[in-house]
Amino acid sequence: MAQIPNLDNAPINLISIREQSQKELINILKNIRGKKCLVIDPKLGDSLSLIIQTSLLKEHGVELRHLSADHIQTDCTKVVYLVRSQPNLMRHICSNIHHDESKGLQREYHVYFVPRRTVVCEKVLEEEKLHNMVTIGEYPLYIVPMDEDVLSFELDLAYKECQVDGDTSSLWHIAKAIHKLEFSFGVIPNLRAKGKASVRVADILNRMQAEEPVNSSDFLNIKNGSIELDASIMGLQQEGEKTKVPLNSTDKLFKEIRDLNFEVVVQILRQKATSMKQDYTEMTTTSQSVSELKDFVKKLNSLPEITRHINLAQHLTTFTSKPSFLGQLDMEHTIVESQSYDICFDYIEELIHKQEPLTTVLRLLILFSVTNSGLPKKHFDYLRRELLHSYGFEHITTLNNLEKAGLFKKQESRSNWLTIKRALQLVVEDTDTANPNDISYVFSGYAPLSIRLIQHAIRSGWRPVEEILKLLPGPHLETKRGAFSNSPSFDSLSGVSTGIAKVPDGRRALVLVVFVGGVTFAEISALRFLCSQEGMAYDLIIATTKIVNGQTLVETFMEKLGR
Repeated sequence: MAQIPNLDNAPINLISIREQSQKELINILKNIRGKKCLVIDPKLGDSLSLIIQTSLLKEHGVELRHLSADHIQTDCTKVVYLVRSQPNLMRHICSNIHHDESKGLQREYHVYFVPRRTVVCEKVLEEEKLHNMVTIGEYPLYIVPMDEDVLSFELDLAYKECQVDGDTSSLWHIAKAIHKLEFSFGVIPNLRAKGKASVRVADILNRMQAEEPVNSSDFLNIKNGSIELDASIMGLQQEGEKTKVPLNSTDKLFKEIRDLNFEVVVQILRQKATSMKQDYTEMTTTSQSVSELKDFVKKLNSLPEITRHINLAQHLTTFTSKPSFLGQLDMEHTIVESQSYDICFDYIEELIHKQEPLTTVLRLLILFSVTNSGLPKKHFDYLRRELLHSYGFEHITTLNNLEKAGLFKKQESRSNWLTIKRALQLVVEDTDTANPNDISYVFSGYAPLSIRLIQHAIRSGWRPVEEILKLLPGPHLETKRGAFSNSPSFDSLSGVSTGIAKVPDGRRALVLVVFVGGVTFAEISALRFLCSQEGMAYDLIIATTKIVNGQTLVETFMEKLGR
């Protein structure tokens, strides 16, 4: 399991949230007396590893297994399934129970849904005539603290479900998670949302507040905090085996370098390694005092961390130095800067003909389509045909999904991208990645649109950029909630909109930023950079349906015909 992150320095008491989740799971297991087999949905297992240690589960008579299509092998007479509310997982459970019946095994079955049960899943049990054999419950795990300033709702399919499937249940889940935070830390007085899904979450949240009010008070492929890779990359003599490397603020060196541009990370690691080498030379060639020896030993304690990150950086460099990677990076900048439509089109066409990885092609195609408000019909039809010809007709479902989500479409109106780019200063020339003074350092000259909007929302509210907001997809919202809506200490929506209000007793205000659909590590780094700037007197908590990157986001839309 991944290392549980250290939350001691979080701006709010995230430890209490984690401990509550631990307590709720332990109570579920305590109420099922005796030895039991806990069968966990594999994706849920990654989330639980950030909440509770395996050893603590075993103390309560638990034998751990992962749910799959294979039948569970256990001597336990009590089986507890802990799963997300997804019908395909229910079919795995039904298959296991039917297998036990065929073998004449008498067992007690419990199914706990995370975070809540659904009619669709219970119907699967009824159809398989197993609903009378199973005790059903809920484990309300709505929030997983990933780091001291990052929370995840662990809804990796939320974007696709909303945009393609028309399933908006994840929006209720997000609102419920935020409302739970309000019960712990107080009502959120200022609410600003942009986008159809975000405004819908805000509406649900307001309805929850009306139905179950919170007393007004001052609101104070890294995966699940670790990365899995070949052990040999980390210098371990375990041929062919995988190892998990924890990456969160518990690792002090990672905390120091995580928000830096990758080029700068390599320089810092080189400097630290050189410094330690010099210290070692001095220790072996000159006599040292006891205090100097102690200082050197302290530095040696950080050697495993330095070695770990040098190994990781070296591994990453094998990819980032490839001409294909550099070419793709250059093309992404070209697309964002709207320099040449023809060059971008020809580059994507060439990738398709070379049969480069489909996710690579789709990432560029989506960026190209979004910044151009779609493609002219002739070009759209041509690229669609070429994609199916090169990668197979079975990928038509993937393309249909992207079209439904509006990520790959025919051009119906003129693009507003140039106006948006200039007004929000999304492209910044001569960015100093080593000593940055703007969020654009994270992408070597491109400021993430999402973070620019947050920057404006925090500093001055929506009103100064309202005309730009209208050019972006979806509605926007700005409202006051609870007792604060009538408070003279907060700005009126009908008047001049100001930034985040100051807390009356002089404490730093807290901003909760929620990303519906996912957030990247680069955007998180840009937000942390914003908070570190002079004059930004607030703390920040980032919450998201899932931490994503270009590849994992595209993969949620990928399906093959007939599967």
